[in-house]
Amino acid sequence: MLSRSADTRERAVRTVEAWRDADPAVRSMPSMRLGPLELDAHRPALANAERLVAAGARLVRLPDPVELCGGGGPALLLLRELTALGLAVDWTACCTDGCVADGELFHLFPPQRVAGADPAHWRGWPQQYLPTLCVFRRGPGFVEVRDRRFGALELTVIDEPAFLTAIEALLDGAPPDAVPAPVRGELAEARLIRADGALLWWLPARLHRWPVGSFAL
Repeated sequence: MLSRSADTRERAVRTVEAWRDADPAVRSMPSMRLGPLELDAHRPALANAERLVAAGARLVRLPDPVELCGGGGPALLLLRELTALGLAVDWTACCTDGCVADGELFHLFPPQRVAGADPAHWRGWPQQYLPTLCVFRRGPGFVEVRDRRFGALELTVIDEPAFLTAIEALLDGAPPDAVPAPVRGELAEARLIRADGALLWWLPARLHRWPVGSFAL
């Protein structure tokens, strides 16, 4: 089984609140609240997200504000996987250096608010968000990325072994030196990876199924 780095485990989300439905009127009904659920910090973010889905969760609340400018990487990894699985997420963010304005995270389920940031820099997040705004899928010997975060669709097919190996390492976060510098540079230029202190992680969400008609992709 894949395991996480010590740094990622240390900062991982360990407990979440969860409900069987995202509708406020419905989730107040008896038996809709699943209660606090423990996550395994040693397991990949995808495994924890799938465990929440298997428990019946359709809305997940992260207990603490997520730092977007450094330190929040493990929570953002979980958020990426929850977004990919179609769950609603109730969360808040912190941004102290204005990084939210770059729009790199706008493919993730939007937060309720971003403390410390100019509202003009993040108010467009809920309006811009779409389930397929930045996704990837695997094929035989390649990875295809569809990215619409910055306007027109950017379609990228990655088939070079060094890049595929890097993507696998970055899915749950890895130290920057775990990825060869040329590979790291090209992925960063394409805005497909993000640095979070000592952690570098893969931004696109997994595409588990086509959620809308192909004309919208």
